[in-house]
Amino acid sequence: MRGWLAAWSVAAILATATAARAADDPLKICLDEDRPPLSVHHKGKPDAGFDVLLAQAIAERMGRPLKIQWFESKLDEDSSPQLEANALLSDGRCSLVGGYALTTDSLVKPGMKTARLPDFAGATRDDRRRRVALGELAPSKPYVYSPMTVVLGPKAQGRKIGDIGDLAGLRLAIESGSLGDAILMTFDKGRLIDSITHLVPGRDDLLGALQRGDYDATLIDLGRFDAHRATHPDTVITASGYYYPIGANRGYVGLTSDPALIEAVNKTLTGLAAEGKIAEFGKQAGLTYLPPREPAVLGDAWAKIIQR
Repeated sequence: MRGWLAAWSVAAILATATAARAADDPLKICLDEDRPPLSVHHKGKPDAGFDVLLAQAIAERMGRPLKIQWFESKLDEDSSPQLEANALLSDGRCSLVGGYALTTDSLVKPGMKTARLPDFAGATRDDRRRRVALGELAPSKPYVYSPMTVVLGPKAQGRKIGDIGDLAGLRLAIESGSLGDAILMTFDKGRLIDSITHLVPGRDDLLGALQRGDYDATLIDLGRFDAHRATHPDTVITASGYYYPIGANRGYVGLTSDPALIEAVNKTLTGLAAEGKIAEFGKQAGLTYLPPREPAVLGDAWAKIIQR
């Protein structure tokens, strides 16, 4: 009997020590360093953004210190947000990637076994060269809805937009290869094509051109307009209030090998949403916060757009 009690006491002590170590382990979350108003990390300035506030609250609720791994996502034809997130997670740089667009395509098993890491804070020359064996992604429940919105230039102020068809007669600008490009070019069998000017992402300043009055309207992610408004408080371009009906939720993504973490995060997100905290974080960050919508994970957006 005494031997059994002694063994039980040792097991209890070990379990307590393990739990204590787990509580001391930081919750490591990867965030894009330049995606305002979701997440911003600039040298010499405090970290900011909706996803930063949310990550801090989740770590606090889970009783764990927070460690943000900042990374840089390249906006070019060779980049893949899915592979970048998977590589960061599979390399152990973080346990969660925040602000992840929850779509069927972004959550499928990768078609390749390895991928390169995106540039991240603390990366070495070897990190930039090596490839990482990939795992499989598992999403959390969504925490914000991210739609496309029509933004109007100064000459189109007051124009009521209730549907894409209401853009007829306006000078439209769009970035080539973007989701907005697909929507405008395919609308009503190409009815708007002659009114569209294509700009090169990363080279042409879409919102700057709209601000100058070169064009009358564009279709972009709502968060991108929020970011522009925050850095240009005197801007003359405005949101129309129209949201394209096909949009994606954003949430966290981890690996299928750690289901307990996803479950714990989901429980925490549910509590924060019920208390109105998530919407509050959006307001603090200057984000036009919209709660998640069904479906939680968007299906084939391109097919839906073409079918419309």
